[in-house]
Amino acid sequence: MSGGVDSSVAAALMTREGHQVVGCTLKLWGGPSDSGCCSVADVEDARRVAQVLGIDHHVFNLSEEFEVGVVAPYVAAHERGTTPNPCIECNRTIKFDALAGRAARLGFDAVATGHHARVTRGPDGFELRRGADRAKDQSYVLGFLGSDALSRIVLPVGEMAKSRVRQIAADMGLRTADKPDSQEVCFIPRGGRTSFLHGRARLTEATVVDVESGEELGTVPAAQLVTVGQRRGVARGVDGAPRFVSRVDVGAGRVYVGRRDAVLIERIGLVERSWTWARAPRRAGDRVLVQTSAHGAPSPATISSGPRGLGLVLDHAVRPVAAGQTAVLYDPIDQDLVVGTAIVAQLAAA
Repeated sequence: MSGGVDSSVAAALMTREGHQVVGCTLKLWGGPSDSGCCSVADVEDARRVAQVLGIDHHVFNLSEEFEVGVVAPYVAAHERGTTPNPCIECNRTIKFDALAGRAARLGFDAVATGHHARVTRGPDGFELRRGADRAKDQSYVLGFLGSDALSRIVLPVGEMAKSRVRQIAADMGLRTADKPDSQEVCFIPRGGRTSFLHGRARLTEATVVDVESGEELGTVPAAQLVTVGQRRGVARGVDGAPRFVSRVDVGAGRVYVGRRDAVLIERIGLVERSWTWARAPRRAGDRVLVQTSAHGAPSPATISSGPRGLGLVLDHAVRPVAAGQTAVLYDPIDQDLVVGTAIVAQLAAA
């Protein structure tokens, strides 16, 4: 129970169905931000909802696991010049690994959450699908979960529109009924990613290079704080037109930029691949839809194979995707069905 309306209603629905339910809130971060989904206020909201539902409520301190499994890799990724997704890593290593393991040791059958996604039973095991409310779909952030992990997860609000979730909360008198959704990364302070990394990462200056002309356009104070696709904060071209970041090479101290049309990509390399669906495409030539952000539009693509392993050839050129981001693959026919997930690979040196 994060203290939000979705997890509140998930607990309420499980209780209403007659399950033996215990509310659990995770204490993950106690640093200067103390915001997002694990603030003191959120813990209190979860506790008060549990009181209304008549269920026990516990706070599990997993801050050490969070530091090791989420925060440290986040800093290390930026030092390499890649752009990680800490919320996906939190789901993978904390909520559905460390917490799920603790729940099993305590004798619970499953972990129920308020994610807007669906788990279904298919002919080859458990499958992950988009939530019924497409605007709130969270299958992207759960894409790394395989059939075994999905077998121990319940997603009670996945079949509902968000408006229905809020209505149920209001009808039950839950204090979270009108609470806004959290949009923040819990360990990033109000000053943002830059202020957080300034205190933890090794930051180095880099030269900005135009990918078309090869001209040096200036410098940035920290290559590790530049993100692929970024426009603000990088030099304009000699023609005065804005430039977009296409690649960050921390080792060489170079940030490559170009006009919007010049930095579009048609291929994506994939590492750390996992297959959610037992019959997922795994060979070159198979078709998929790829989504590279939580609410981005899926792009049709073909799986390719090369010296560096599997990748994707896109049907249409798209804006560059930062190395370290997550690519979730969906079935091109049953477009709600997640078939696999991978991390976007770093481009080879120019």
